[in-house]
Amino acid sequence: MKVVILAGGLGTRLSEETDVRPKPMVEIGGRPIIWHIMKIYSHYGFNEFVVCCGYKGYVIKEYFANYFLHQTDVTFDLANNKMEVHNSGSENWKVTLVDTGINTNTAGRIKRIQKYVGNEPFMLTYGDGVANINIPELIQFHKKSGKLATLSSIQLPGRFGNVETDANGTVTTFQEKPLGDGVWINGGFFVLEPGIFKYLDGNMDDVQWEKKPLIEIADAGQLSAYQHNGFWKCMDAIRDKIELEAHWQSGAADWKIWK
Repeated sequence: MKVVILAGGLGTRLSEETDVRPKPMVEIGGRPIIWHIMKIYSHYGFNEFVVCCGYKGYVIKEYFANYFLHQTDVTFDLANNKMEVHNSGSENWKVTLVDTGINTNTAGRIKRIQKYVGNEPFMLTYGDGVANINIPELIQFHKKSGKLATLSSIQLPGRFGNVETDANGTVTTFQEKPLGDGVWINGGFFVLEPGIFKYLDGNMDDVQWEKKPLIEIADAGQLSAYQHNGFWKCMDAIRDKIELEAHWQSGAADWKIWK
């Protein structure tokens, strides 16, 4: 089963980083976050990827074209025009990089990779979110549901602590960063049947995947939600990048399920 990664957005809330590279190429622990996402899938044996490129997509193409240079030691023999790669740590990945347009919205990007996934189920996720999600369990849940689409739902912790007081101002309850109010939200990590493409008919270039096609799929009773109770983090702003980097540097990066 192929894995499609949405990697073409502008990443405006990370402008400090994305002025020179697309958001999926922003580094955590010295590696682009898209690499971390691919390692999650690869850990479970899913090694074929289709990346929807857009804004500064050439940076992603150059990264994979020169993967050995980024990941290993090399010796350049300039006189003989040769390069020797040492201690190759290459991945068992097949990566298809598709130019889906600079300004194309997410539904349009998915439509443009249809020919690369063919008439088979595939997985889809965002190029800025990591999780310690159990991919085989997710796929099994999807198959059992019999639906066209399955998303992974998550609960975000609150940004601030809850404080409850009595009439005298005495704190009776304090909880630091509790889970949200019981609402489950879309965390990406989709499993999709090829039948979803019928919801992408017509010009989808200005259409957001979550705003129209996914709503129509849900209205048709064809969307299921796999509840993920473990770690999940989206790199939406610079604060998120700092938190992810801190996780990685502390050795407590819960999404690092690979060895």
